[in-house]
Amino acid sequence: MVFPLLKTGAAPSAYSWLAIVPADWLSGLLALLLRVIGMSVVAALSLGLSGAYLKEQKVERIGHGAHIVLLLDRSRSMDDTFAGRAPDGSNESKSATARRLLTEFVEKRKHDRIGVAAFSTSPLFVMPLTENKQAVQAAIAATSAPALAYTNISKGLSLAASFFEQQPLTGSRILLLISDGAAAIDPDSEQALRQLIKQQQIRLYWVFLRTENSPGIFDIPEDPRNDNSDAMPERYLHLFFKSLNVPYQAFEAENPDAVQKAIADIDTLENRPLHYFERIPKQDLSGLCYRWAVILVLLLLALKSCEVRR
Repeated sequence: MVFPLLKTGAAPSAYSWLAIVPADWLSGLLALLLRVIGMSVVAALSLGLSGAYLKEQKVERIGHGAHIVLLLDRSRSMDDTFAGRAPDGSNESKSATARRLLTEFVEKRKHDRIGVAAFSTSPLFVMPLTENKQAVQAAIAATSAPALAYTNISKGLSLAASFFEQQPLTGSRILLLISDGAAAIDPDSEQALRQLIKQQQIRLYWVFLRTENSPGIFDIPEDPRNDNSDAMPERYLHLFFKSLNVPYQAFEAENPDAVQKAIADIDTLENRPLHYFERIPKQDLSGLCYRWAVILVLLLLALKSCEVRR
């Protein structure tokens, strides 16, 4: 790096007597500039060869949004249409409708941190809370795998609520459940869920994808003997959510348009100020160093071409 200080590369010119040479401040300035550029070229090449990089950083951002966990039902009935039949090409399955609309929902939520979980026989961890929207959309698409038979909703809710553990409490915490059914929850699981959801200060939304001619979550049976969690699990899950003493809202959707409206309503409701940290990955600076070295070498060649030879 110090080599340009010792020699500029400019060709010397002979004079019979140096005292008659007038002071030339411009040439002196150019000579200094040549040395500085030469040193910069050596420095840029050295940094490029050493693999210079910027460390991963966390930058605080302020936007409007929330921390959202999408909990998707992957029971076998979700692969049927809203009419309760297998898709024939003219109608989407409930799961396909949910994936399509949730992908659009994620695209619009610029500042949210979103995680994805699913459940059927067992809970499925899909994607932790992240601000990477492409990763979230890929996680939603990954839930298109063949579904299983059962709906173990209590374990799914427990997994989704656990996403907020060890997370800073900045902005709303949303658990968005997309399901076409429910199952009875035992008292021990109810108590554990009650404590976990309240402790994590979760705001709960349920978009219930109602199949044609099936009971709704707001329906009250005519025969009191049928008013129990085994006969009407969806109604009793709704009552359980209402008893949690946390912000809760249920949407009953009987077609894709109703699902779209429900998700749009949630998008409007949950748009509050949010403090979050954006993770900026490590950045390799080698290419930048080499580009600057090339630019400086070209500048040296241009200055060299301006040299007066005698």
